[in-house]
Amino acid sequence: MNYGKKSASKKRNALISRSSMMGKRAHVSFIRVLFIGLIALCVAVSSLGIGSIRGILANTPDVNEVDIMPLGYATFLYDCNGNQIRKLAAPNANRLPVSIEQIPEDLQHAVVAIEDERFYEHNGIDVRGILRAGVKALTTGSFSEGASTITQQLLKNNVFTNWTNESTQIERFTRKLQEQYLAIEIEKKINDKSVILENYLNTINLGAGAYGVQAAARQYFNKDVWDLNLSECATLAGITQAPTKYNPIENPKENAKRRKEVLDHMLDQNYITQEQYDEALNDDVYTRIQEAQAYNTQSSSKTYSYFEDELTQQVINDLMNIKGYTKTQAQNLLYSGGLKIMTTQDPDIQNIVDEEYSDPSNYPDYVQYALDYALTVKQPDGQEVNYSKEMMKLYFQNEDPSFDLLFDSQDEGQTYIDRYKANILADGSTVVAERVSFAPQPQSAMTIIDQHTGYVKAIIGGRGTKTASLTLNRATDSTRQPGSTFKIVSTYAPALNEKGMTLATTYEDEPITYENGAPVNNAGGNFNGTTTLRTAIRNSVNTVAVQCFEDVTPELGLKYLDNFGFTTLAHGTEADTDANGNVYTDANLPTALGGLTYGVKNVELCAAYAAIANGGNYIKPVYYTKILDHNGNVLIENNSAGRSVIKETTAYLLTSALEDVVQNGTGTACQLDNMAVAGKTGTTDEYNDLWFVGYTPYYTCAVWSGYDGNQKIPEGDARNFHKTLWRKVMSRIHQGMEYKEFEQPAGIEQISVCSETGLLPRAGCPVIEEYFDVATIPTDYCDQHFYDYDEEDYSEDQEMEIYEEDSLTPTPDPENPDNTDNPENPDDNSGDGGDEPAPDGGDGSSNDDIEYYD
Repeated sequence: MNYGKKSASKKRNALISRSSMMGKRAHVSFIRVLFIGLIALCVAVSSLGIGSIRGILANTPDVNEVDIMPLGYATFLYDCNGNQIRKLAAPNANRLPVSIEQIPEDLQHAVVAIEDERFYEHNGIDVRGILRAGVKALTTGSFSEGASTITQQLLKNNVFTNWTNESTQIERFTRKLQEQYLAIEIEKKINDKSVILENYLNTINLGAGAYGVQAAARQYFNKDVWDLNLSECATLAGITQAPTKYNPIENPKENAKRRKEVLDHMLDQNYITQEQYDEALNDDVYTRIQEAQAYNTQSSSKTYSYFEDELTQQVINDLMNIKGYTKTQAQNLLYSGGLKIMTTQDPDIQNIVDEEYSDPSNYPDYVQYALDYALTVKQPDGQEVNYSKEMMKLYFQNEDPSFDLLFDSQDEGQTYIDRYKANILADGSTVVAERVSFAPQPQSAMTIIDQHTGYVKAIIGGRGTKTASLTLNRATDSTRQPGSTFKIVSTYAPALNEKGMTLATTYEDEPITYENGAPVNNAGGNFNGTTTLRTAIRNSVNTVAVQCFEDVTPELGLKYLDNFGFTTLAHGTEADTDANGNVYTDANLPTALGGLTYGVKNVELCAAYAAIANGGNYIKPVYYTKILDHNGNVLIENNSAGRSVIKETTAYLLTSALEDVVQNGTGTACQLDNMAVAGKTGTTDEYNDLWFVGYTPYYTCAVWSGYDGNQKIPEGDARNFHKTLWRKVMSRIHQGMEYKEFEQPAGIEQISVCSETGLLPRAGCPVIEEYFDVATIPTDYCDQHFYDYDEEDYSEDQEMEIYEEDSLTPTPDPENPDNTDNPENPDDNSGDGGDEPAPDGGDGSSNDDIEYYD
C-alpha cells in the first residue's frame, strides 16, 4: 500500500473534491428518503389496519342484544294422561334443554378438559392457545391446531350462524375477530362461567341427529344425562370435534380412541384419579350403545300416526290464525320451538282402534290393492321430468279403457309399474326418484269424539301399514258422500227444531220425483204409504226424507248444516264455480239424502252427531287443550267453546228415533251388549260409500268404508265390515264402564197419538206412544178415524190431556235457541232436483207398534 506524500495528497483532494462531495450527499439523501418512506408506509399500513379492525369491530353484534341460548329445541306431544307420545324436531333442533345442575360434573370436566383446558381462567379468549396455534402454523405449515375457546364456539354456533357459508379467508378472519371481541364482552357481561358452559352443552352437535347433551344421552344410552357414568361422559365429550367421525354408533373404534384422549386429558388435569381412569377405560360402553339402539328402534316409529298428522296441521293453523305467525314461522316454532302440546288423544282408545284396524279378520276375504305411484327421471338432455299415477293411468287406458290402478295383488301392480317405467326409460333417461305405495281396498276410516268436550279421542285414517308421515288421512282429509246419515242433520233436525213437526208427523211413502223428473227410490224399490218421521228414520225411507226436506226448505237445511260444522258444502259462491262458469250449490233436494257437490269429512260428520249426543250443543273437534312455550308459559289455551244448534228436546227426540234405528231398523248390527246406542246408517246409491255414525252416553264414533278410487263395493261381507269395526271398537271402549241410558230432559212427554195422522186419537184410531216436545204436542183430534158414540157415555176421565195453546214454547232458530228474536221463516222454495238417493236396508215396514183405540 502506498503511503507516500504524493499519494496521500491525491486521496485528500479526492475526498474534498466537489464531485465527490455531491455523490456522497446524494447517497445520504437517498437513504434518508427510503427510511422516511418506510416509516410512512408502516404508519399508513398500521393506520389502515387499525381502521379496518375498528370497522370490523364496529360491525360486531351488540353484546346487549346477543342471545347465546341455543336456537332450536324439540317439541313434545303428550296424551290426555300427560304421557309423552311424540318428539317433533327439525334436523338441527333435536335438543332437550337441561340445567347445569342436571349435567354431571364428570361431563362438564370432560368437555372442558378436551375442548378448553383454561376455560375457568381466561376472559373469553385463550392467548396462550392462540400463540401455540400460531407457532405450530409457522413451524409446520399446518393450521389444524385450534385456539377457539368454549365461549367462542358458543358464539359461533348461536350468534355467527352463517360461518358455514364463508368462502374466503377475509370472511373467516372478520368473523374470528368479531368472535374474539364478543367473547371478551360476553364474559364481562355474564361473569358466570357456568351459564356459558350450560348453554354450550345444550347447543353442541353430538351426532346421530342429537343436539345438546340430554338429547345425546337419550340417543346413545336411552337414559337421562344426569344418570351417565364417567365412561359415558367421556364418550359424549369426544364426539363434538367431529360428530360424524366420532359417532359411537357408526364408528365405535374411532370414538374409543377419542374417549381415551378425553380421559387422558382429565387425568393430566387432575379431574379424575388413576383408579377412575382405569375403570372408565375398561368399561364396555359400546355394547350398551348398540343395545340402546335396538331398543329405540323397536319402541318408537319415526312415522307420525294419523292423529299426529292432523294435530300438527291444527297447531300450525292455530299459530297462524290466533298468534299471527306466518306459515314458515309457525312451522319453525312447531319443530324447533321447544313447545309442549297437551293433546286430547286417549292412548287406551287409540290402541283399541289400532288393534281392530290391524286385525285381518275384520275385513272381507277379497282384498284388492290401489296403486299410488310417482316417478322422476333425468332425460338425456339433463332435464328432469315428473310422472304421476294419473299419467300412468292414462297411459294404460289407451289399451284398456277400464284400467283404474286397482289390482288383485301387489305383484300384478308391479308388472304394470315395470312396463310403464321401461317405456319412459327407453330413451336413455335415468331414475332420479320413485315412490311406490299399495293401499289395501276397500278402505276405512274412523273418528271417536267425547261429545261432552269435543275432544278427539282417537283417529285412524286408513287400514294397512302407514309408511310415511303426513300421508292421506281419510278421517280428516277425504270428502265422501254421506248417504242417509245426512237425513238427520239436514232434514229431521230443522224439521223438529223449528218447523213444528214431530216424530209422529206423517208423510206418504209413495213414488215421487225430483224437479228434473228423476225418481226418488227407496231401498228395495217398495213403498208403504202413510209413514211417521220415526218410522222413516228407523227404516231410512228416502221419499219421506225428500218431502220433509222440501217442506223444511233446502236453504234452511243448508243453514243448519253450516251450524253443525260442515265446511265442505257448496253455497253457490265464486268458490263453487268451475272453469266453465257452472255454479254449484247444495241448497237442493238431493242434499236430504247426502247427494252433495263435494261430500263431507269423517271427523265433521262425527262432530255433527256428537252435537246431537251433547244435547244439541256443537263443539268444533279439539285435538289439543294447551300449548306451552319453551319457558313453560301458555302460548294457546284451546277452550272447547260450543254453540247451540238445536234445542235439548230436539236432540233427545232425534236420539230416541236413532235408538230405534239400532234396535229395530237398519243399524241392528251395531247394537252393544254393554251400553245404549243411537245411530244412523248411510249408503250411497251405487254402494260407493258405507257409513255408520253412532253414539252412546259417553262417546260418538263415525266409521266409513269404500274404495279410494270410488269403485262400487262388491256384495257380501264388504258391505258390512264397517259395522263390525264400529261394534268391536265401541264394545271394547265401553267395557267396564257404568251402563247408562240417554237422559230425558225436561220438556219431553210421551203421549198416545194416531199413527196415521199424528193427532190425538179418537175411537177407532190406530194408536202409538210417542215422545213430544211439550211445545209441539198435538192439540187437535184425528178426523179420519172415529165411530159414532153416545156423548153421555163419554166421560171426562177418558178425555186425553190437551195442552192449552198459549202454554206452548216457541221453537228457536239454530243460531238463536233462546228465541230472543223471532225471525221469520225463510221462503218455502225447493232446491234443484237430482237423482241422489242413498238407500239403506230395512224391513220395509211403515208402522210403529200400533194399538187400536176403542
